[in-house]
Amino acid sequence: MRIGNHDIPITNPDKVFFPEVGVTKGDLIAYYTGIADLVLPHVRERPFQMKRFPNGIDADFFHQKRVPAKHPDYVGEIPVSFPSGHSTVFAVVSNAAALAWVANLACIELHTWHSRLPDIERPDYLLIDLDPTTDGQWEYVREIALVVRDVLDELGLPSFPKTSGATGLHILTPIRPEISFPHVRRFAKAVAEEVGRRIGDQTVATTTWKVADRKGVFVDFGQNARDRTIATAYSVRPVRDARVSAPLHWDEVATVDPSRFTLQTMAARIGEAGDPMAGMWRRAVSLTSRFERLGIEPPASEPDSASTAA
Repeated sequence: MRIGNHDIPITNPDKVFFPEVGVTKGDLIAYYTGIADLVLPHVRERPFQMKRFPNGIDADFFHQKRVPAKHPDYVGEIPVSFPSGHSTVFAVVSNAAALAWVANLACIELHTWHSRLPDIERPDYLLIDLDPTTDGQWEYVREIALVVRDVLDELGLPSFPKTSGATGLHILTPIRPEISFPHVRRFAKAVAEEVGRRIGDQTVATTTWKVADRKGVFVDFGQNARDRTIATAYSVRPVRDARVSAPLHWDEVATVDPSRFTLQTMAARIGEAGDPMAGMWRRAVSLTSRFERLGIEPPASEPDSASTAA
């Protein structure tokens, strides 16, 4: 496959990755390259964690943080250190050729950090992840999402929803990369707790951290921690119908059915709805001035951090 000035070797394009719907590796690569202009704003310049399904979704998969030593020059890299003392070198996927390359390595999902080069210690979005505790809670997810929007609106924060592509829903707020992960997580926790107070029913919405104690949908703020990853907007998920993490317009949320969004239906979806996240990253705002409005201490000024800081 040739993309721009790059020749990308494609192996076994006819290998079936999703047996129930007959989607192949070649279909996956064609999907990602076909909508690269929509995907790349969410992926580029971020540490990219490979989750590889070499024989499709019904076979074993493995996580690969370290980019292969022999990789093409159109695939970037970023060294990262961890508090444990371990370090690795992540891939960075910032162009359509690199997108095709990781898809050819059977990365069905696009998993990235919440931060970008050059300073990966400061996230550029806040995430509220609505995660059902049991089956049959999708109606609650939609209800809670609208409350999350209300809370963020009152704080003057833009919000962009998307289906997770699995069982839940993600709400992203683009922010200026000014503060570190612990502070963003602390802010997200306060938002989640305010949402829980407004719902007022733990069987509908909960922020209870202990899994065994949950009954309602978990309003998850913990995904804002350092080195957590989520499937990005437009990512395919490894489920039987090749479902996609689909950006939504807010007026769709109250009635949305996530099963409508699959690798095979997304072209028509984009044709009808456009890109609900178009321009999202140009709307980044500062969180710092909003901490006190949630009744929490604002962060002290922080020194600049190196991209490889532990």
